[in-house]
Amino acid sequence: MTDQPPARRADAARNRQRILDAARAAFADLGPETSMAEVARRSGVGSATLYRNFATRHELLEALLVDEVDEVCAAASTVEGDTPADRLTTWLRRFFRYVTTKRPVVLGLLEHTDRTDPVFQSRGRMVAAGRPLLAAAQDAHQIADDLDLDQILDLVMAIAKITGTPQYRQPILDAALAGLRREPC
Repeated sequence: MTDQPPARRADAARNRQRILDAARAAFADLGPETSMAEVARRSGVGSATLYRNFATRHELLEALLVDEVDEVCAAASTVEGDTPADRLTTWLRRFFRYVTTKRPVVLGLLEHTDRTDPVFQSRGRMVAAGRPLLAAAQDAHQIADDLDLDQILDLVMAIAKITGTPQYRQPILDAALAGLRREPC
C-alpha cells in the first residue's frame, strides 16, 4: 500500500487552475490587498471551493508564486531561438515578465512571513534553470564571459523595478539585453 494521496479529480484540478488564474489576474489588477472574496468572485467558484483548495490567503499566495517559478524554470528548457544568445535573451524576457508581475504576490506574502520562508528560496532554482542557457551562449562566444547569471538576473530585476509603464521599461530592457552580446570578432 502506498502513502500517496489520491489523484485530483479532473473538475477539482480545473477549479484549482481557475482559482490560480483568477487570483493572478486579481493581484495584478488590485495589488497585494486583493481579498479571497474577490478571487472567488473572479474565478466563478464558491468560497467553500476556494477554501477547500487554499485554506488561507497565504497558501494561495504561495501557490501563485511557486506556480510562476515553475513556469519560468520550465521555460529555460523549452525556449526557442536561432542562436544560444537568442535563447538566453528570450528566457530573460520571460524572467522579466515574472519579476514585473510577481510584486503584488510577494508583498502579500511578506505580510505573514519573512524572507527565510522556503518560498523565497526560488532564486536558486531560477539560476540553476538558466545557467545552461548562459553557458551555451558564452561557449558560442555570443555573450560576454565576465558575467554570471546572478549579475544578469540582478540587472533584469533592477530594470523591472524602474517606475513607469511597461512601454517605458521595454526599451531599457532591450538595450540592456543587447549590451550582453559580445561583438563578433
